[in-house]
Amino acid sequence: MSSALGIGTVLVANRGEIALRVIRACRDLGLRSVAVYSDADAHAAHVRHADAAVHLGKSSASKSYLNVDALLGAAREAGADAVHPGYGFLSENAGFARAVVDAGLVWVGPSGDVIERMGDKATARTTAEAAGVPVVPGSGVVASVDEAVAAAGDVGYPVLVKASAGGGGRGIRPAANADELRRVVDEARREASSAFGSDAVYVERALQHPKHVEVQVLADTHGHVVHVGERDCSLQRRRQKLVEEAPAPGLDPALRERMCTAAADLAREVGYVGAGTVEFLVEEGQHADRGEFFFIEMNTRIQVEHPVSELVTGVDLVAEQLRVAGGEPLSVTQPDVVVRGAAVEFRVNAEDPDEDFLPSPGEITALELPGGPGVRVDTALAVGDVVPPFYDSMVAKLAVWGPDRPTALARARRALAEYRVEGVPTTLGLHRRLVDEPALVAGTHDITTLERLLG
Repeated sequence: MSSALGIGTVLVANRGEIALRVIRACRDLGLRSVAVYSDADAHAAHVRHADAAVHLGKSSASKSYLNVDALLGAAREAGADAVHPGYGFLSENAGFARAVVDAGLVWVGPSGDVIERMGDKATARTTAEAAGVPVVPGSGVVASVDEAVAAAGDVGYPVLVKASAGGGGRGIRPAANADELRRVVDEARREASSAFGSDAVYVERALQHPKHVEVQVLADTHGHVVHVGERDCSLQRRRQKLVEEAPAPGLDPALRERMCTAAADLAREVGYVGAGTVEFLVEEGQHADRGEFFFIEMNTRIQVEHPVSELVTGVDLVAEQLRVAGGEPLSVTQPDVVVRGAAVEFRVNAEDPDEDFLPSPGEITALELPGGPGVRVDTALAVGDVVPPFYDSMVAKLAVWGPDRPTALARARRALAEYRVEGVPTTLGLHRRLVDEPALVAGTHDITTLERLLG
């Protein structure tokens, strides 16, 4: 196996479907791939499909996929010269990124300094403001409850208390007034400390019915930055995304252009390298001078929902990450990125929606994957595989493309009807309901829609 890139062997510091996705991209590019695995994943698909595999340790994430020393040791043992972190685990850990580089390896992603700068939400806000990108009215880090109340007085209620180092919906608490705010500040701080190792929080105005829209960006080491369109991620439960689509339905073309340009400008401002996502809240019906979109955060990694962008543009985002890490320029310029048709992705989680989405590990006893035109399933599971209790409960992603949005939704209905998983409860039944939900069909859903439906 040979490659013209400046890297030859990639250690994939992850598991499950995203590890398998990266391994496949490596093969397409002529790169050697190295999987890592815990005790629980000894027979997993990503281990079987990689060119080599190294055991990390026990099943718990802290003893395996979060163990920096074990990961670096695996890279040395396998002769890897690059590390791809996937998403989750250590993908946005600046210390890990720096440790990889200090070990003489190539980090597939932005520098540790950029990860640190954009991973802290308060710092990211000020960076976005400096780049001329609109932000939701809010404060800097607040050191006390009294400071939070004072900041909320300036921002205006309702507000959100948000973890400065947060993500994934954790460390966030809403408050409709000062009394509520006084009650929730310490709750948010405790959760932030437990989840992220920092109890720093800030206050931000809570927009009432916004859409969550994010822009995919790519950048190389030669000064090229492009955006790869936007995705709507508004169907969320407790700020966890369940359904995503590209392009965002009903978005004003002028607003779309301004938002995508702003995302690329921000990536350029921070010296970004690789694939990243700039996330916004969009309030429809606003005037341009009032700011229809607001920056909320930047994810310095590949996203779970990247397949919908790939389906509508034909750009292989993971391959671009690897090319950039190997020193190559982006294979596309901005005029090359053309959105065709529509794509929708459904996250299939091993959770029971009837039991408050309780994670449900267990053995897959039967599995039938959908197929046909426009259907893509990203999964690492087969019959007989076990969904372990140690990691995230997402087990697959169903992404469906059509030449227009109605066709994409029709294909999604067909694919969801075909999809069968037995042995563990999943969110497939919920998705079959959601694909016919009038707000989704009309494209009028926002970040409050799913919470209202679920009650």
